[in-house]
Amino acid sequence: MTRSAYIVGSARIPFFKSMTKYHDATLQELMTAALQILVDKQNLAGRLLGDVALGAVITSSANWNLARECVLGTSLDPRTPGYNVQRACGTSLETANQIALKIASGQIENGIAGGCDSNSDLPILISSSASRKLLELNNQKDFISKLKVLGSLRPSDFKLVFPGVTEPRTQLSMGQHCEKMVQEWKIGRKEQDEFALMSHQNGVKGYEEGFYEDLVFEFKGLKRDGILRGDTSMEKLAKLKREFEFSEKGTLTAGNSSPLTDGAAAVFLASEDDAKKNGHPLLARFVDAEASGVDFVQGEGLLMAPTIAVSRLLQRNRLKLQDFDFYEIHEAFAGQVLCTLKAWETPEYCKRVLNLDQPLGSIDRSKINTRGGSVALGHPFGATGARLVGALAKMLYQKGSGRGLISICTGGGMGVAAILEAV
Repeated sequence: MTRSAYIVGSARIPFFKSMTKYHDATLQELMTAALQILVDKQNLAGRLLGDVALGAVITSSANWNLARECVLGTSLDPRTPGYNVQRACGTSLETANQIALKIASGQIENGIAGGCDSNSDLPILISSSASRKLLELNNQKDFISKLKVLGSLRPSDFKLVFPGVTEPRTQLSMGQHCEKMVQEWKIGRKEQDEFALMSHQNGVKGYEEGFYEDLVFEFKGLKRDGILRGDTSMEKLAKLKREFEFSEKGTLTAGNSSPLTDGAAAVFLASEDDAKKNGHPLLARFVDAEASGVDFVQGEGLLMAPTIAVSRLLQRNRLKLQDFDFYEIHEAFAGQVLCTLKAWETPEYCKRVLNLDQPLGSIDRSKINTRGGSVALGHPFGATGARLVGALAKMLYQKGSGRGLISICTGGGMGVAAILEAV
């Protein structure tokens, strides 16, 4: 059984820079808030849904059953199941893909996909040495044995371990990897700043035109993304210092990079019959998705995997890169997007990496991130995919025709892409 799956609604809380407005909120609170907002928006209170797939990149052992606990924290029928997913920054695009596939196969009639992240609610760990000794202490039955284990503890055992965004296999941060990419592809500082400025301008325009009124909802008294800057300019961006490469080669700054962000987003998907039965509008059809990886340890660009995912997606659906009305390309860094665009235009790269006889070609940049991107709106790792799906579905619904492409780069050298189509 194969049928179409549709996006019929979405909601998110405002995104804010980490350790600011949401510094006292837990990861579960963020996700539950976005989920409940979506439940209220779609009149789902008391309804038994087919499934709920949620995820986050940075979680603790306390969140081992995050999705199910979030479901139980809402007014959904408590018999609604939930499960966790993690595919780095592509997490909630992956959850949307999985829920869509479940609907398409006939397993379920509807479901919610979403994600969240908070760098303000980080799991702070102790050393592996201390962990082993404390576990051993817990297993001892008599007082003398416990004393012996306690006597083996050293001050160095209690050195705290903070989660980082460095790649375990290279010990380089994502920003350091992107510096290598922009140097390889010869993407300059000015070009990156121009792209970042466009992201802010489009985001501000989106709010001014009311695009986000039914997508972003109040949480903790906040109603609008806190990173968005309507007063930024090329002059202001040019004054910012380098963040990852401090020599003259460095071009990445806080202004042309997405900031560490807290937030959550969710999307409601359904079959056509279920949507019509319950009065939900068919915003867009979830057509297809693809994931890919690159061998960044051996020198391939860490954030270049979306070039491969998109290429495979286009081939499978017999489409050209230019066959889209909207392009929602996640902006981990402005430079990362620009490297991707240049790679698609480069014959040698397309032949060597994508196995294509001809380059994919260029994209009309006026169609890219037309309501702002991650540099301006923020990037809570696990929430970005759901943000993109929700926004793109609304754009297609408003236009009444056409299709859109989503592209997300992730940590670990992966890429996730998807196609949505107007109904």
